[in-house]
Amino acid sequence: MSSTTPAERRTRATQQPPLPDADAAAIESFLDALWAEAGVAQATLASYRRDLQGFARWRNGRGGGLARADRAALFDYFALRTREGYSPRSNARLLSALRAFFAHRLRRGDRKDDPTALLEPPKLPRSLPKALAESEIDALLAAPDMATPLGLRDRAMFELMYAAGLRVSELVTLPATALNLRQGVLRVVGKGGKERLVPLGEEAQHWLERYLAEARPQLAGKRPLALLFLGSGGTAPSRQQFWQLVKRYAGAAGIEPKRISPHGLRHSFATHLLNRGADLRALQLLLGHSSLSTTQIYTLVAREHLQKLHAKHHPRG
Repeated sequence: MSSTTPAERRTRATQQPPLPDADAAAIESFLDALWAEAGVAQATLASYRRDLQGFARWRNGRGGGLARADRAALFDYFALRTREGYSPRSNARLLSALRAFFAHRLRRGDRKDDPTALLEPPKLPRSLPKALAESEIDALLAAPDMATPLGLRDRAMFELMYAAGLRVSELVTLPATALNLRQGVLRVVGKGGKERLVPLGEEAQHWLERYLAEARPQLAGKRPLALLFLGSGGTAPSRQQFWQLVKRYAGAAGIEPKRISPHGLRHSFATHLLNRGADLRALQLLLGHSSLSTTQIYTLVAREHLQKLHAKHHPRG
């Protein structure tokens, strides 16, 4: 069977029949428990829901049910997804969802075995975060037109994301009350509802003060709006809209599209701190990573940067 494109798979997913009531109830019961017990982020819950529903529909078409699936069914489904061109990362997420689902069934006493027990996760290619050079960051930050309210907002957003290493989702949902300019700190609620305090540099504070004094009142009008960053209609830009802004300003700054990503400023924040001698555990706290191993990938980026500098400037490089 030839592989299918992501667009074809999305189209096919919208044409699927509804789930059997038993499977739909089992999935929602599991997700409710996962949210209540572990505080899992809504984006993760939505991904798990899609993955479990997809497997349940496939099982239903073969006369089975999600909750009664055995190891052979899982093997067959993963083999099908591999033939259809699903990425190893997508299959790894599906396996994570299935493991959590069947572990929940075991705890409830609804099953006596775990069909995922002997399934090995697919090997994921190691992709390094794409960090911009410091000169590229300077060009990107200077790209917005600060003479307009939206341009001043964009400059403040970029400065804050780079100064605090925020995720895009954290940036666009920041309430105005999270910012304390007098103390120079930002309170961020990250994945799983975990809270962290991040210090702000003088440059970020300067642009935030300008945004709050000059641009936000014009964007908010007389409405008492809670979010820190607003659009012309009084609503915050979405993650997708922020990504479009980054691409537009990157083009104006002469940065190649492949050199930028939605989290490019966050990745650059982490890499530049390590390049200048920051402690890895301190960086973990600033980024809000629950595991140090997640933060350690930035050491590979910093090492790659040093190797390039050595090759370029050492007389025997």
